[in-house]
Amino acid sequence: MKEKTISIITVVYNGEEFIERTIKSVAAQSFKKYEYVIIDGASKDNTIKIIEKYPNIVSKFISEPDKGIYDAMNKGLALAGGEYVLFLNAGDTLHNESTLSSIPWGKNADVYYGHTYLVNDKGEVLGETRLVPPKKLSWGKLKLGMLVCHQSFIVKKEIATNYDLKYKIAADYDWMIRCLKSAKSIFNAELFISHFLDGGFSRKNEKRAWKERYVVMKSHYGIITTLLCHLIIFFRYFYIRINKGR
Repeated sequence: MKEKTISIITVVYNGEEFIERTIKSVAAQSFKKYEYVIIDGASKDNTIKIIEKYPNIVSKFISEPDKGIYDAMNKGLALAGGEYVLFLNAGDTLHNESTLSSIPWGKNADVYYGHTYLVNDKGEVLGETRLVPPKKLSWGKLKLGMLVCHQSFIVKKEIATNYDLKYKIAADYDWMIRCLKSAKSIFNAELFISHFLDGGFSRKNEKRAWKERYVVMKSHYGIITTLLCHLIIFFRYFYIRINKGR
């Protein structure tokens, strides 16, 4: 297996409750060809003190005000020196100690992707994400929503452009589509890559998230396809919610 260097990027603001869980997850990896970049938005709680406990794990760290989560992510991309990048934010973790070692780096793919578990505040697994990654992923398939979790999406740095700051909630969706458009090879790792903390920013702002995703979809897929797919996504979403409530 030809191993690659990966930059794991964590953005955080006032995340004292969760940041250590994420740092320990990175530290536990059997795969050691990584750098760990943390971008803090000038936290006012104990987040910075916790980060400073791990100088041997955290390769690059800045703490300063930012213009929001995607501005912080762009700062992380600017600092990243690895061949690949993976975003793992406060409260998110890698699936287990062998996650990065299990990625088939020898495929030399532009994008690797996999499955994701949702977890609660205590880190307890709630189940797999509502949308399951397809066997074969392309940018066109994302017209039916974020079929792959952002935290289980590993991208070659050379095709990882900046997040578009005009989007406040759905910039990650737009970014993934653009990365996939640029990718010549996309590989399904067929394993769980991350545990994603349920109840994030977009979940707390669902109405705005729906509107922004519509704008993102229209910019990539055109208005007719977007209208049809948005209806499918809308009804699928409420069908799943109704059935979960039974």
